[in-house]
Amino acid sequence: MNGAALPLWAEIAVAVLVIAGAGIALLGSIGLLRLKTYFERVHAPSIIATMGCWCIMHGILLYFSVAGHGLALHPLLIALFVAVTVPVTNIFLMRAALFRARRAGRDVPPSLSRDADKTAERDS
Repeated sequence: MNGAALPLWAEIAVAVLVIAGAGIALLGSIGLLRLKTYFERVHAPSIIATMGCWCIMHGILLYFSVAGHGLALHPLLIALFVAVTVPVTNIFLMRAALFRARRAGRDVPPSLSRDADKTAERDS
């Protein structure tokens, strides 16, 4: 199938997946602009990176697999890397922001580890 058009069902599926991924990225970008605090804003890019990336990855996987290039695993590897690194990075950024906000005396949720320490002291 090199150089030939894809079957209609594959073109439609690829188009839907890529447009869905781009739409999710657009919604996440709008959320990034509209939400006010850092703690609200940090969720929008993670949605873009996970859901949008996975939709586009499935579209690429389907395109290259149907186009006759064999099973395309490179998009899957990229999406797996993004799926592993985004939540971990997000957690570290949130924890750093919480630490900094607490040090500045801002009104943020209390530390769960302090509550656990107080409970452990009370129980012993």
